[in-house]
Amino acid sequence: MTAPVGEMHGIGTSPLRKEDWPLIRGEGTYVADFKRPDMVHAFVVRSPLAHARFTRIEKDAARAAPGVVDVITAEDLPDRGRPIPTRMFHDEASTRFLQRPLADGVVRYSGEPVAVVVAETRYLAEDAAELVHVDYEPLDVVLDPDDAVAPGAPLLQPDAGTNVAGHLVVEHGDVDGAFRSADLVVTEEFRIQRHAAVPLETRGLVAEYDPKTETVTVWGAAKIPHVNKAILLRLLGWTDTSRVRMVELHVGGGFGARGEFYPEDYLIPFAAIRAGRPVSWVEDREENLRACNQSREQVHRAELAVRKDGTFLGLRDTFINNTGAYVRTHGMTVPGLSISMLPGPYRWPAYRGEYRSVVSNKTPAGTYRSPGRFEINFVRERLVDIAARRLGLDPVAIRRRNLIPRGAFLHDTGTLFDGHPVVYDSGDYELLLDKALAVFDYEGLKRWRGESPSPGLRRGLGIAYFVEKAGPAEREYARVEIDADGAVLVFTGTASVGQGVETVLAQVCATHLGIPYERVTVIHGDTQSIPEGMGAFGSRASMLGGAAVMKAAQHLKETLLDAAAEQLEVSTADLVMGDSSVSVVGAPTRSISLSSLVSSRGGVIKVEDRFVCDLLGFPYGLHVAAVEVDPASGAVRIARYLVAYDIGRVINPVLVRGQIAGGFAQGVGGTLLEEFSFDVNGQPLAASFMDYLLPTSEEVPEVEMLITEDAPSPLNPLGVKGAGEAGTAGVGAAVANAVSDALGAEVTRLPLNPQRVVELARG
Repeated sequence: MTAPVGEMHGIGTSPLRKEDWPLIRGEGTYVADFKRPDMVHAFVVRSPLAHARFTRIEKDAARAAPGVVDVITAEDLPDRGRPIPTRMFHDEASTRFLQRPLADGVVRYSGEPVAVVVAETRYLAEDAAELVHVDYEPLDVVLDPDDAVAPGAPLLQPDAGTNVAGHLVVEHGDVDGAFRSADLVVTEEFRIQRHAAVPLETRGLVAEYDPKTETVTVWGAAKIPHVNKAILLRLLGWTDTSRVRMVELHVGGGFGARGEFYPEDYLIPFAAIRAGRPVSWVEDREENLRACNQSREQVHRAELAVRKDGTFLGLRDTFINNTGAYVRTHGMTVPGLSISMLPGPYRWPAYRGEYRSVVSNKTPAGTYRSPGRFEINFVRERLVDIAARRLGLDPVAIRRRNLIPRGAFLHDTGTLFDGHPVVYDSGDYELLLDKALAVFDYEGLKRWRGESPSPGLRRGLGIAYFVEKAGPAEREYARVEIDADGAVLVFTGTASVGQGVETVLAQVCATHLGIPYERVTVIHGDTQSIPEGMGAFGSRASMLGGAAVMKAAQHLKETLLDAAAEQLEVSTADLVMGDSSVSVVGAPTRSISLSSLVSSRGGVIKVEDRFVCDLLGFPYGLHVAAVEVDPASGAVRIARYLVAYDIGRVINPVLVRGQIAGGFAQGVGGTLLEEFSFDVNGQPLAASFMDYLLPTSEEVPEVEMLITEDAPSPLNPLGVKGAGEAGTAGVGAAVANAVSDALGAEVTRLPLNPQRVVELARG
């Protein structure tokens, strides 16, 4: 038996976040705050050109500059720098396009690292970097993904003979037959622009080498410390895993981009080994906008086959994903998720998806909150609205007709995720639709749409249904310890990127161990004290990390009860565990303190466990947008915005709402404002926040939410799915549908900036 959940701030409650205490006391430690004795500073020399050949780097003048400790180029690296491997979505063809830590003879994007200058201060390193001379010979650039696959396109890797880094076709059903028998075929080209995470804290590292133990410690690891440790070991050519330690500090935003293995994640530890002194590197905002992973850029040619009553017959889509100059550690994750998740919540008798992921002379691309799904939700939900309008059907009614029914789960979509079948675990899509329309007063919104707005303004409504994925990477580690004072430590292989992992895992432990939340401390992100872990990405921390903590806590409780049963000479079924003791049911005076139990076992009891699940969880939801559009200025104002989401089971309601609100703000930015543009020479046109527009409180209204628990996941003992990407996933689709409704013109590309909206209105 366990004490009541409410007394422990367990699952379903919203206690004060454990992560916040050091931050509100001013004790947060970010990379830029972290100092080591005798530390020096690195500056990365980056290519000013998007595509160029070079044969020589002159660095003698930089070496002789005041305060300079070292200047590193490709010739100084073992094997001139080993390629940085992928960690997910492996595609044999993509290995030809992996990036080496430093350019060697050719640069392929503006911002590519060509050298590292190490000096006593960052300022001295920057001054010396100006003395590094590279004899660039410009080459032709390719920027647009269509151009990358056109005959005669400049090849980024001539030996590969192509710019296609990855290709996949997924198909089921009689696709051609479905389109032949359709009453209506909707055919459109959709373009989603390149934008990115741009977290408040830029990337950074501090690395220190100990020559006595021949080990290197890296502070500033994020998202996937254990995975990045393995990659660093491989690039250094070391086999002894104890020689690298990764330590996570506070993280000022991740969102998919922070924590992947970048060239600097090898270069800074390598510089520390060479210098014999700790080396610090923190990128500035211009570097972040030029060199940190960007995302989203896709071009879709999509078709929907439908009967005149609105029944879907088939869906096919051929799209190109612009992965930038190199394939980074995410591999084919983004296009792979797009092709696997395009079917969404609907029944499709026939489906064909094909992607080509191409390289170009732009900053390499990677994952960003709801990777691949923000894009395809826009494509699919726009097709559905266009079909409804052409058939004279209500956009809600056409969706309702085609939703996967409640009794069809487990539901095999016929697609693949990294080679594995995509099987939706649970859902009641029509129930969520009904609840959302009622709670958000959709009929009232339709009346609002028909009312006369201010002169010149037009109103529109848009709805977008989506299915998300949660719990990738199959396994997670946890260890739970209790000492004689009753303090509990939870060690987890997941990581904190601001999502509240310490709070959530403490709640899970408190619930299943029966110890108050306040006595639980969660430790993460140090590969020395935690032997394994897959980190935090893809909304996996609660689903896999939480399940691992639950199992370890249950086993620890069983251990304590077994020990108490032995000493009290009763069955474990007759015992109840309290805050500080274990007692016999009905005889509270017959008890033994937890302190005595733990002391009798050496002062600390430890239990470790792992949760393994090779299937994904699939939370789902819908977005509803009500907008006002000014056709003259192109301004789009979101009057109301509504998100309904079924998460399976809510561990912490406030954290879930915070995840949705934050994700919504990023979705608004990607829908209305943000875009990485390049000139014809491949130079980025957004190298500061003067040019790269982020949403402010003026553009982001308060988001209304309905969070339900009607479809717990059968794949994990907690029943949870994931919350990290729901707020972002449907924004582009819902707002685009609403703007199309307001203007009577079909939106086919993002962002919906004022110029594009004016053009739509005039059309």
